[in-house]
Amino acid sequence: MVKNKFIKIKEELGELIRSGQLDAGSLLPSENELAEKYSASRETIRKALNLLAEEGYIHKVQGKGSIVLDVSKFDFPISGLVSFKEISKKIGHRARTIVEEFERINPTSETRKTMRLESDEGVWKIYRVREIDGERIILDKDLLLEKFAPALTREICQDSIYEYLEGKLGLTISFAKKEITMEVPTEEDRTYLDLEGFQYIVVVKNFVYLDDASMFQYTESRHRPDKFRFVDFARRK
Repeated sequence: MVKNKFIKIKEELGELIRSGQLDAGSLLPSENELAEKYSASRETIRKALNLLAEEGYIHKVQGKGSIVLDVSKFDFPISGLVSFKEISKKIGHRARTIVEEFERINPTSETRKTMRLESDEGVWKIYRVREIDGERIILDKDLLLEKFAPALTREICQDSIYEYLEGKLGLTISFAKKEITMEVPTEEDRTYLDLEGFQYIVVVKNFVYLDDASMFQYTESRHRPDKFRFVDFARRK
């Protein structure tokens, strides 16, 4: 199958950005310059640039041009409570979620301790791999109390659990306690993630609560360290 010319141009420019040959913060050549370089019409160049913008490679500024974005690392907010779907909107079609495991389990003693359960209520166990630019770089291991989402499905997990809980079920996700550590990858990490050459991963543990202070979710996000900046905003009182 022959690719459309604008797709080939988009892929070539995207590779120049990923490889660092086009610096983050720099301006791409104008549409006229690109049209001349690639022997293409301005409409073809415009389609290629629109795709690059949708996939998070550039930011188009009216009257200024197309600014190259830093695609080597992604900002991951420490203090906020955001879903991967919300983060991935910034990078468009470069990101996808793969649900590796989805099942209802009876809590083990360790699960009861982690989630502070007083009874054997059902728990959803969900493993999701987050892939960006074709690389599997995050493993999200979720435990979610069944009583808060009894009709949860694999399809919902692949899209956005938070969007479902808030938008469909009307729950209010309020706050989380977070713990961040550096750990040696487990065999499970190496099975699910692309970790060749990496000796450590960043592990973010989230204990997540609703507005009535009910803990409903425990999440362990296991990140390959080269792709993320963990950011926060601090104010001295």
